Amino acid sequence: MSFASRFKLSFPSTNQLIISILIAGLGWISGQALSRIDQDLRIMYTEYTLGAADLAHISADVIRYRNTIIRSLEAENQVVFERITESLPAQRARIQHAVDRYAAAGLRVSRSGRSEEKDIQAVRESLDQYFHVAGKTIELVAQEWRAGSAKEAAELRRKAEIHAADNGGPKVMQVSLALDRLLETVAEVAKDMRDEGTKTIRSTSYWIVGGSFFIALLNLFLNRTTRAPLPASRSEESSLNVPGNRSNTALRAE
Repeated sequence: MSFASRFKLSFPSTNQLIISILIAGLGWISGQALSRIDQDLRIMYTEYTLGAADLAHISADVIRYRNTIIRSLEAENQVVFERITESLPAQRARIQHAVDRYAAAGLRVSRSGRSEEKDIQAVRESLDQYFHVAGKTIELVAQEWRAGSAKEAAELRRKAEIHAADNGGPKVMQVSLALDRLLETVAEVAKDMRDEGTKTIRSTSYWIVGGSFFIALLNLFLNRTTRAPLPASRSEESSLNVPGNRSNTALRAE
């Protein structure tokens, strides 16, 4: 006894194969669409939700960095100055690390043409300019403690304060504007991804509903065509073989 006959297996008919292929195709299309939506949602969380939080922290860290510079201008002696400024390298590294981490993600262009790559480059340039100005301020204050006279020290302190106010302030504002523009671009790109996900969900729903109705109707019509009527000759023979028609059979025999 074969395996098929033992378990009462039979080869499917053509109609069954057609319906099975349609159902499998509809399931594959739905699975691909859902997988794409799941990937977009992961990207929105890891690269945009967390990324936007990192960018907001960058703005706060830049303000903290500037406040440290201002505090160093008010130091009474070199020991206090060095204690205040010793945290500046770590603060700068944290800011640059946050920018590099966001730049390492998949940067995109919004439908309106705003580019994350260009905006992140603008943020980097503005930060480099500000750090250069802040470094110059720290250098002037450090020279104050090595001055040969009180007059020279006062002059260096005055130059450092003027440099911090006239150059540092505008550079911080430039960094803030660059970050704001980048956040706006991030919001636009995230909105585009959300709209694409909504469109995919809607089209997939249409495919599932329409495909289900089509397969159901096709199943009804295919079942109807398989129930073909018996031939006339076979129907007459079956009617003659009915017990009530024995007389007719006898007559025909005579």
